[in-house]
Amino acid sequence: MEIRIGIAGATGYAGAELVRLLATHPCARITLLSSESSDGELLSSIYPGLRGAADIELQPFDAVRASSECDVVFLARGNGWAMEHAGELLENGCRVIDIAADFRLTDPGVWKDYYGVEHTAPVLLQEAVYGLPELHAEAIRRARLVANPGCYPTSAILALAPAVAGQWVDPSDVVVSSASGVSGAGRSRNDTPYLFSEMEGNYRAYNVAKHRHTPEMEQELTRLAGQSVKVTFTPHLAPMVRGIHTTAYADLADIADGDAILQAYQDFYQDAPFVHVCSEGELPATKQVTGSNLCRIGVTVLHRTGKLVVTSVIDNLVKGAAGQAIQNMNLMFGLDQTTGLCAPALYP
Repeated sequence: MEIRIGIAGATGYAGAELVRLLATHPCARITLLSSESSDGELLSSIYPGLRGAADIELQPFDAVRASSECDVVFLARGNGWAMEHAGELLENGCRVIDIAADFRLTDPGVWKDYYGVEHTAPVLLQEAVYGLPELHAEAIRRARLVANPGCYPTSAILALAPAVAGQWVDPSDVVVSSASGVSGAGRSRNDTPYLFSEMEGNYRAYNVAKHRHTPEMEQELTRLAGQSVKVTFTPHLAPMVRGIHTTAYADLADIADGDAILQAYQDFYQDAPFVHVCSEGELPATKQVTGSNLCRIGVTVLHRTGKLVVTSVIDNLVKGAAGQAIQNMNLMFGLDQTTGLCAPALYP
């Protein structure tokens, strides 16, 4: 099988990461790379490390041309762009994987509340499948339009899914604290907080009152729990390039056996090739997943306070973006979901 692939927004970090990973995918052939700001340039001239893998001339995006040259198009542009272009791609028979946030939320009112604008393609919100393969693999296989999850929600939902699905915790007050590498802000960011001199040796919280990824977490965890899940989410910017470290806290619903909860996590993810549940007493670290599509999860029961503490780590550009998008593509085209994604983490 050969899958013809287009990438809109190829010069961003997620777009370039897609190219890096697809370069060794046995069924992928990149046929179109688009960028409005670098029209006529080769992607490999912008990212010399991709020489030989991305010697393709960048061009402005055209949905009709993309549909004729591609079987699937990854949309790696900013929020609000995909909702203007996905419909035309779908109408012309092309499948779409959106790496931005346009189709992650099912309620257009919630979208407007968190993103500040009206959603212009609300009908597609009902068709889009939330692209977390560990929860929605069968729906992804049948999908025309997949909404790739955010990087923070990927780490948080995977950390909490077995606990809320098994009703091990009180869903009314879940706390998530996450730290991300600066690449999560995107390649075009040039404001002061992202300068090396500001980031090096620094660590800070941001958007504490209302982060856009909060409703994603609540939406998916509520689906699993069968009742409303409320999440208090605090994101942090960490002085590293890649990686997300999430710590989730929840009150145990009953006095629980830590061994039973750990076993529940292992059982929940027994068929999930990219989720590794740590052994008792082991805690994951971001370096253990760098450059890979892995998520590592550590589970701890605090009997003294009656709380469950779950830590998880991912690479924000791989499992949090490009790698997960390729995992979704594999499912959509009938491939094993691990195809082209089996490289282990880089260490150190």
